[in-house]
Amino acid sequence: MNFPLFPDQPTALCQNRMQVYSVTQETPDVWTLSLINHDVYPYQPGQFAGVNIGQSGDIQRVYTLSSTPGVSRFIQLTVRRIEGGEGSGWLTQQVKPGDYLWLSDAQGEFTCATQQPLLLLAAGCGVTPVMSIARRVLAHSPAQSVQVFYSVRSPQDVIFAQEWQHMAAQYPQLRLTILAENDAAPGQIAGRLSQDLLQSQVADIATRRVMICGPAPYMALAGKWTAELGVPPQNIVKEQFQATEAVVSADQQLTLTRLTPLENYRVPVGSTLLAAMEQHKLPVTAACRAGVCGSCKTRVLSGDYTTTSRMTLTDEDVAQGYVLACSCQLQGDVTLA
Repeated sequence: MNFPLFPDQPTALCQNRMQVYSVTQETPDVWTLSLINHDVYPYQPGQFAGVNIGQSGDIQRVYTLSSTPGVSRFIQLTVRRIEGGEGSGWLTQQVKPGDYLWLSDAQGEFTCATQQPLLLLAAGCGVTPVMSIARRVLAHSPAQSVQVFYSVRSPQDVIFAQEWQHMAAQYPQLRLTILAENDAAPGQIAGRLSQDLLQSQVADIATRRVMICGPAPYMALAGKWTAELGVPPQNIVKEQFQATEAVVSADQQLTLTRLTPLENYRVPVGSTLLAAMEQHKLPVTAACRAGVCGSCKTRVLSGDYTTTSRMTLTDEDVAQGYVLACSCQLQGDVTLA
């Protein structure tokens, strides 16, 4: 009889086994999992990793590595619990110290390798890669100016609250501004980020590298404002970590054909390929669901579709018909390999 090496198993995407050291509540709905890794795990501040959800390995989700290599004691994931969220619910409510998690290799391009002064704009859980980057710069580049604007709904929603205050006191090159929509505490600004605020508070904004992470509408506005204030496009970097919403037609249907084995399925026009495949239980791996991680790479032989992301795909992949299923919107009949 063959026994598995571990009761939990790696998957093709997630090959790095780590043990949970602690699970710490940051805010009413956010927790940080600190992980012990017994092997080398290279990553850069601002990157993310896929995580196997549950022991079966059938489900993967993607979370930011909120720790900082060379600075943090542990590898850390900071997770907001989403109502009904399969991944966040399991990680924040069921996983406990001593358990094991399987992580993918680190991925993502929201990283900082510049000596330019930084302007870091974050809202909500978008602060996780921003904190990872800020720690690294402050610890290793004392001459590099770092200005942070962090937007939250209320003071109790500030993630890493004590660490931010400690860093602001320790590092003179850090200028931290926390904006709270409701019940702003002393030292915080009441309200939301605005172009006027950026213009008045960041006199040298046009010389800074701007890194933005948060909900899609927040990133769109912040990107627009900083561009209008003179920041060159190449110096505005956004964490593209949200799926583009598709317009789905409830009354128009198309045919999705799978060749091996030969089967036909009816799906609504405008559905993503990922939604169609999951609806009909076709094999597909999906972690980030935002066109970033590349785990849902699928080959389309023919059909009518549009794509909103080709990150991780090479020119050769695209020429062969590969798409990211989460970012492929079906407009007409489509045939899969």
